[in-house]
Amino acid sequence: MTIPPAVLTASDTGFHVESWEPVDFSLRYVDGVFAPENPQLADSYRERGRSLAVVDETVHALYGDRMRAYFAEHGIALTVFPLAIAETSKSLRTLERIVDAFADFGLLRTEPVLVVGGGLTTDVTGFACASYKRGTPYIRIPTTLIGLIDASVAMKVAVNHGKHKNRLGAFHASSQVLLDFSFLATLPEPQVRNGTAEMIKIATVANAGLFDLLEKYGDDLLATGFGQRGPAQGDGGPELREIARRATHEAIRTMLELEHTNLRELDLDRVIAFGHTWSPTLELTPDTPMLHGHAISVDMAFSATLAERRGFVTAGERDRIHRLFTGLGLAVDSPYLTPELLTAATSSILQTRAGLLRAAVPHPIGTCHFVNDVTPEELHETLAAHREIVAGYPTAVEGVDMWAGA
Repeated sequence: MTIPPAVLTASDTGFHVESWEPVDFSLRYVDGVFAPENPQLADSYRERGRSLAVVDETVHALYGDRMRAYFAEHGIALTVFPLAIAETSKSLRTLERIVDAFADFGLLRTEPVLVVGGGLTTDVTGFACASYKRGTPYIRIPTTLIGLIDASVAMKVAVNHGKHKNRLGAFHASSQVLLDFSFLATLPEPQVRNGTAEMIKIATVANAGLFDLLEKYGDDLLATGFGQRGPAQGDGGPELREIARRATHEAIRTMLELEHTNLRELDLDRVIAFGHTWSPTLELTPDTPMLHGHAISVDMAFSATLAERRGFVTAGERDRIHRLFTGLGLAVDSPYLTPELLTAATSSILQTRAGLLRAAVPHPIGTCHFVNDVTPEELHETLAAHREIVAGYPTAVEGVDMWAGA
């Protein structure tokens, strides 16, 4: 990587500095990251001889013994900080607990923290790393489908504040991501469904081939944890595992192609923000938050109706999108999606997107268009039409296992 040299311009009237910071990270497939014969993880900690791991509490219960055995096999001292995390505890208070764990460990500024868990864990711990000593490195091992195909691909880290999702955050890339899809063998089906919504997102606006694949195999992928479990645990069948590999690889590749030139979101017209216009407000509105996948599914289904009314997709394409969501048990409407919420959510996202709505919608499936000129009246009329269109779907307003506290 060639980084342009920093430039300082001095004059009698002042000074001007131009500088560039490199972003350099890798996502590497590892089949069994805690298998002793796989050295990829140990190699990152061998020189220091120790590692501090922030690990999702549920993941720790399932894999803690395996982690300890792995590091012991490689002669590396492991300190684990188990973290109980939910959307409601993705907060500054949790970040402070993590930072205290860093201090208790005596973490050096250049010493990478190991972060093992889903998107919530990597988000809040990544923000703790960004904050601690103004920037501490970290390595991610995502253990959920959302983490593997979505959260791990970006360099955004954040916590919620009040009723606002990801209100406080930073851009802080992990030094590497180790992708081990075998974790999906123990991932509960509601969380697989949660991640599938993000895969549908990228397919609908950027990869029509992936959309076709999910239409054909979505039920089987969901039921088997993307080929990682089946009638014999851990064996979804070689054909289905290959389809799962293709689908997840396509999702990650498409995400990176779209985002690698815009990692700091200097361009706010972002294709991968499909489904994330009204959902940030919707997700946290109920007393028990929705799972992220259901909230964005409602947003995407509503956006598909808006796209059809604008003539960007046909009614048939709109219905394909709706059917894909609802067929996998994802919500396509919500009683919390009201005219008042649409107004409040629009106002909130306009602040995030520098005064423009930039609502991503399919135009047609597999491509994207940004809408900036939606009036409150059009939103309210679209909501009424949308509610009528999806009323007959089995998960119209109640997706399967859709609540974060369930």
